[in-house]
Amino acid sequence: MVFETLLIGLVIAVLYVEILDIYPGGIIVPAYMALYYDQPLRILATILVAFLSLYSYKFLSRFLILFGKRRFVMLVLLGAVWAQVWFLLLPHFFSDPIGLKAIGWLIPGLLANNLEKQKIVPTLASMLIVSTITYFLVRLLLWL
Repeated sequence: MVFETLLIGLVIAVLYVEILDIYPGGIIVPAYMALYYDQPLRILATILVAFLSLYSYKFLSRFLILFGKRRFVMLVLLGAVWAQVWFLLLPHFFSDPIGLKAIGWLIPGLLANNLEKQKIVPTLASMLIVSTITYFLVRLLLWL
């Protein structure tokens, strides 16, 4: 069902962007969020890692020339680094394995890129809307 979720999520995200001209955190991000709706701590961790990446980028942009492709690559790289650091340090803070892991290495960086290009509230609200629609369409497809 992963393939169907990703396909439906891509279609819904593209339609959403065409209608409202607001990116829901990237084209593929809402589909991955819909895959993990049953694990809300992973979604929360992914958003937190995206914010860590965004604010790290804003700090680094004071010292480096980061725009265009460089900005995108830096945000994706920071997302991957922070996701890995998060994954490595988390067991030292919690004795029980809780589901507070980021979704992949690229998703936080893609989300951070859209958080930087757009405002935070429209991006997160759009991501929530598109991923919820995707989740329920997939559940409907499973039910049929």
